[in-house]
Amino acid sequence: MNVKEIMTQDVQTIAPDDTIQTAARLMDDLNVGILPVHDGTRVVGVITDRDITVRATSLGLTPTEHAVSDFMTDEVYYCMEEDSIEIVADNMAHIQIRRMPVLDRDNRLVGIISLGDIATHASQYRTTAEALRKISEPSQPDRAPSGTAGLRHGSAAPRRS
Repeated sequence: MNVKEIMTQDVQTIAPDDTIQTAARLMDDLNVGILPVHDGTRVVGVITDRDITVRATSLGLTPTEHAVSDFMTDEVYYCMEEDSIEIVADNMAHIQIRRMPVLDRDNRLVGIISLGDIATHASQYRTTAEALRKISEPSQPDRAPSGTAGLRHGSAAPRRS
């Protein structure tokens, strides 16, 4: 089974210059925890509910006065729509992320895959259980994952898992 078969399609994006309040409101409206940040041409980052809470709210910043680009993660791990679910789940586990943008062959955003998508659609329970266990292991704060050679990711551009 490949990513295209189970990913969430029609993903809403946000612009880097939108406010974090706009991002939070959109996440609430859509009931999602991640928004790809798109500059009109390509994905340049992602912002999560955790980015807003930990990076902005914890500092007491006014959400209407600060841009998404100030708090987004610009090193984006991504996968391709034809990648196998097993490989993507293993990569998500290795880098300890629960959601990942999905690109097509032309590097256009076509979806998001989450651990929840894998859990609900994948027939191999072991893959989901193992990914969840590894993703949930405690990690070091603000530290780049070690052993990520060969994983797809990048600064200011999507990184493929």
